[in-house]
Amino acid sequence: MALKDILPGKLGFGTAPLGNMFRDIPEEEARATVEAAWADGIRYFDTAPFYGAGLAEIRLGEALGDRPRKEYVVSTKVGRLILDEVEDVSARDLGEKGDVFKYGRPNRIVNDYSEDATLRSIEGSLERLKTDRVEVVWVHDVAQDFYGDEWLGVFESARKGAFKALDRLRDEGVIKAWGLGVNRVEPIELLLDLDTPRPDGFLLAGRYTLLDHSRALQRVMPRVAERGLGIVVGGPYSSGALVGGPNFEYAPATPAILEKVARIKSIADQHGVSMKAAGLQFALANPAVVAVIPGASKPGRVEEDRAALQETVPKAFWRELREARLVDPAAPLPFGV
Repeated sequence: MALKDILPGKLGFGTAPLGNMFRDIPEEEARATVEAAWADGIRYFDTAPFYGAGLAEIRLGEALGDRPRKEYVVSTKVGRLILDEVEDVSARDLGEKGDVFKYGRPNRIVNDYSEDATLRSIEGSLERLKTDRVEVVWVHDVAQDFYGDEWLGVFESARKGAFKALDRLRDEGVIKAWGLGVNRVEPIELLLDLDTPRPDGFLLAGRYTLLDHSRALQRVMPRVAERGLGIVVGGPYSSGALVGGPNFEYAPATPAILEKVARIKSIADQHGVSMKAAGLQFALANPAVVAVIPGASKPGRVEEDRAALQETVPKAFWRELREARLVDPAAPLPFGV
């Protein structure tokens, strides 16, 4: 089944913030945010054990516990096991996002992409989510941003373990789809080069946004579309930088990024366009993209995302972005600009 036929709607809900991403989020605020997403009609929720060492999954499970299971879709991730042991969160060596979840649970996190760990990870997720199934499973972060020069070895471990396990679970009907959930394009390229196994799509975070899209556009988007697969775009606001936040790629934005944001915003203001609308509608204009999943930790953010998706953005805005060379010349834009 194609990924686009599994996911209900173009707008999903990314739960990384529910894992206390960057800040300690009160339980009632997290619960209210998920409830706001449900009230808005969102029925696709993406999560991961890594988000707060299981906290995001726990909160999502609590919030959706009384909802009819057949009415929504959940994707989670494998590659990390959450243990009952407690560890010093500040001592974790978890790559670029190592301290992003410092306010999460103190449970020990173990990186493991073997077949056995994949099955155990799914079991743990089901328990935390309080559900009997997940529809989509992504293999999480098999890339340079977490493993540096060792990432190819980690990818090979996943190829022998997680990929085969998920291929089998999909073929057996236990899950509906699987793929990679990454922040880099290279692992996607590598998996697309393999004859087997057969992924159904990819969750690509931060690499197909208004601020950073050329590499993905040139190297993976056409291949994904040609094979009838799909891309879920995570982080469409580039860690908040696109909408005025201080961070890009989980770190303080550079002067070059801030300058690009200012140039885009200047054009957006001239046309009365919100930056969220520009970001979401840009991503969805690519035919390989089947959904976008902005994260939210406050109920009002969900309403903003829906409004941005429905906002009327004039053709002249996209044309001016193109003329100012603020988007790749080959990037598909709304209205075929």
